[in-house]
Amino acid sequence: MTGESPALTIVLNHPAAESYARLIGERFPEVRAIVAPDPERLERWIGEADALLAFRFPVEVFDRAKKLRWFQCTAAGVDSMLPIRDRVGHIAVTNARGIHGDIIADFVMAGVTMLHWDFRRFLREQAERKWNPRYVAPLAEKTLGVIGLGSIGATIARRAKRTGMSVVGSKRDISAPVEGVDHLFAAGSVDDLLPLCDFVVLAVPGTADTTGLIGAAEIARMRRDAFLINISRGSVVVEAELIKALQAGAIAGAMLDVFEQEPLPQDSPLWDMPNVIVTPHVAGSPTNYTERVFSILADNIERFLRGQALKNVVDPGRGY
Repeated sequence: MTGESPALTIVLNHPAAESYARLIGERFPEVRAIVAPDPERLERWIGEADALLAFRFPVEVFDRAKKLRWFQCTAAGVDSMLPIRDRVGHIAVTNARGIHGDIIADFVMAGVTMLHWDFRRFLREQAERKWNPRYVAPLAEKTLGVIGLGSIGATIARRAKRTGMSVVGSKRDISAPVEGVDHLFAAGSVDDLLPLCDFVVLAVPGTADTTGLIGAAEIARMRRDAFLINISRGSVVVEAELIKALQAGAIAGAMLDVFEQEPLPQDSPLWDMPNVIVTPHVAGSPTNYTERVFSILADNIERFLRGQALKNVVDPGRGY
């Protein structure tokens, strides 16, 4: 850059900040990209930011972000902004919607298969050199329910349908059909959806409305031989009530990629449950994540510089 004022100053508060800075520099030499992956550098530079790129919005420095006009989230969910949602009306908020669906669908269908075949038991028997054949019903005879049919949930539904499964789902707006979904339920009719499912997949955003969406009462509506898969946010499930239900055999098991507290505490009973698969919030993490996000970021930088409407705009008040 020359000594001229930059067309845009963007602060990069992300573990891959150096990579984003390199990509921005190659494509937009007129843009000032500031690497600030740690709290100290973020505190130093946030006052300079016209734009901020981060996985979670750092609410602790919001009052110092006097120039901030745009927040590009590198995730799909912007629930980190909920504490300040009433104060950010002057900031354009965009997310990484559209880059996670395929890999999360991979993850979910792998989990469905592992839970259905009880691969944890196979692995235990392998370690013990036990030979215990058994019969398993085809997945095509099973029903998968998706709670939340946004970009990610709709991709999961299509993938499950291609395996021959019956698919039901819920969303706020049911005025139009969703590809791959045999029966649509309104968001307020989850209780009617749950008893139909062999697998229940949670794909809703983390909002005030979805906090505690699945607790003891909802789990009691599920079949005893059904499985719960959560790839949304840990806040969507009342974890203590899920643990009690799993311990009591109220449902067959669960695969959980997200938790109320992350990393999952070492003393959580979920680690040792034979009917639970625990993964470290990786369902939406493809190897080329940075490049995928940059495709959205670059488009939005061009739009920002031209004064055009940004892509993937999110309402922080709703959380999606």
